[in-house]
Amino acid sequence: MRRRPSVAFWILVILLTVLVIAPLLWMAITSFKSIGESQASPPTLVPQDPTGRAYGEILTTGGQNPVLRWALNSFAAAGLHALVVVVVASMAGYALARMEFAFKRTIFGVIMLTLFVPGFVFLMPNYLLMDRFGWLDTLWALVVPGAAGAFGVFFMRQFFLAIPKELEEVAQIDGANAWIIFTRIILPNAKPALATLTVLSFLSNWNDFVWPLYVLFSPERLTLPAGLSLLQGAYTTDYPVIMAGATVAAVPVLILYVFVQRYVIEGVARSGIKG
Repeated sequence: MRRRPSVAFWILVILLTVLVIAPLLWMAITSFKSIGESQASPPTLVPQDPTGRAYGEILTTGGQNPVLRWALNSFAAAGLHALVVVVVASMAGYALARMEFAFKRTIFGVIMLTLFVPGFVFLMPNYLLMDRFGWLDTLWALVVPGAAGAFGVFFMRQFFLAIPKELEEVAQIDGANAWIIFTRIILPNAKPALATLTVLSFLSNWNDFVWPLYVLFSPERLTLPAGLSLLQGAYTTDYPVIMAGATVAAVPVLILYVFVQRYVIEGVARSGIKG
């Protein structure tokens, strides 16, 4: 019989939950405070005079801080980036998992080695490429770089290795070619991995802060993380406005994870079955 979790286990779970949720709650609570109360010492746990001024300021259409426009930019960039990553990674991962070709292991080894290269090393080469393509200050500068990342290829390869080969062999006997096997048999069985990679890619692009600052110059084309940095004043800090912007940025990804968490857990679990 399986042992029931001990009291110490549940205490640890509760503590970890508090550590994760407490900053989110504090962020949301502060967004409803006045400027003076947000800077009070000691801080107040509950707003004494709740106000929605911060949300009215950032959500006003055509205002000084077009947070809604930044949110739409982030959605477009993160969504397209996730789509491109899933397409590229699934095709490359399947080729490395199932197909035989020259220098297969060498190519996979080189791809894995790029995981150990710090991301900042690619900033200048990617910037020069975007400049050469004429994509600076455009949506494509946020979508294309990193779309063929090593992690996605490795993640999908590991998942495809766990899918029984018998499924493909039966399809080959029925006359199916490689493309039909990939699109009609492999991909439908890889939904957990595809959902997981989509979420991870979306979040990575959504939370990216440094790269948009390099390639976006127009205030109306900024993404949420880069745009929220403009809410920091030179001489004073409006903490409720900053926290309201951060709350707006956090809510969509939390909702996304709630809907796909089952696929994420299954995808991560199954991707490590076979090496």
